[in-house]
Amino acid sequence: MPGGRYSHIASALMTITTAKVAGVGHITACSPTRPGEGIPAAILFAMDLCGADAILNLGGVQGVAAMADGLYGLPRADILVGPGNQYVAEAKRILFGEIGIDMFAGPTDSMVLADETADPEIVAIDLVSQAEHGWNSPVWLATTDRALAEKVMEIVPGLIDALPEPNASSARAAWADFAEVMLCDSREAMAQIADDYAPEHLHVQAADLDWWLNRLRAYGSLFLGEETTVAYGDKASGPNHVLPTSGAARYTGGLSVHKFMKTVTWQRADRAASRRLGGATARISRVEGMEGHARAADIRLIRYAVTEPSPASAKVAG
Repeated sequence: MPGGRYSHIASALMTITTAKVAGVGHITACSPTRPGEGIPAAILFAMDLCGADAILNLGGVQGVAAMADGLYGLPRADILVGPGNQYVAEAKRILFGEIGIDMFAGPTDSMVLADETADPEIVAIDLVSQAEHGWNSPVWLATTDRALAEKVMEIVPGLIDALPEPNASSARAAWADFAEVMLCDSREAMAQIADDYAPEHLHVQAADLDWWLNRLRAYGSLFLGEETTVAYGDKASGPNHVLPTSGAARYTGGLSVHKFMKTVTWQRADRAASRRLGGATARISRVEGMEGHARAADIRLIRYAVTEPSPASAKVAG
């Protein structure tokens, strides 16, 4: 649970609850200390309420290491999930393979798609609200309406200045260094930009929302209409806010109960099945050059299915 600049209560709701519902047998949660306070009371309460079995007053790579190695008498983690800064993301990347992780996470990013029906003030506020995540959090606007684009660029600086610190400094840096406003000649061009960027959060403030729902392909979470906002998804509306960043939405979705579950397979065959399986396996294996595999099939053909062994099978049997 991030707890440095902001007290991310919602991260406890999104991660611990998801693991609990999935049936995880032991959940360790960690969050960094604040001077003279420890874990902020609101985060601590949320972690306990959501079902954490153990809580560590650690953050950053220290917390990652403690969970991964099973320190302080706790079981070693099978999977690490949840947001964090670039150091946490790198620690999880290094550990991937030895243990599981939810995804490779970069700075949070958001895109708004807007046409002439959108309200410039709402668009601007939504962009600023996501820019406050941090100095390196990109926010993007793609629109078919030049007047809306110009109005948004005009009012964003004032909205940022009205934020308290450190929020204003974070949003100001993100807007200056990572924001983009793109003017498109059609809604299809906007949709193509969204698919190319594969944003973590994609917010459509345009007419014909069903068209957008059916057309868009690559996003972590989709928000349709001005009546919703990424802030709803970040905090309270239900879908998980642990989402793919840095274009990863092209191949994966967000955190869900499925991340804490495995798909495993098993098989059992009776002897009659070797009449089909044995011959097919032997033929495929020999074409591949894997004679050992072929002979594992041959012997079952001899023992279970074939009355007169073939020359190849007889040689194996002998």
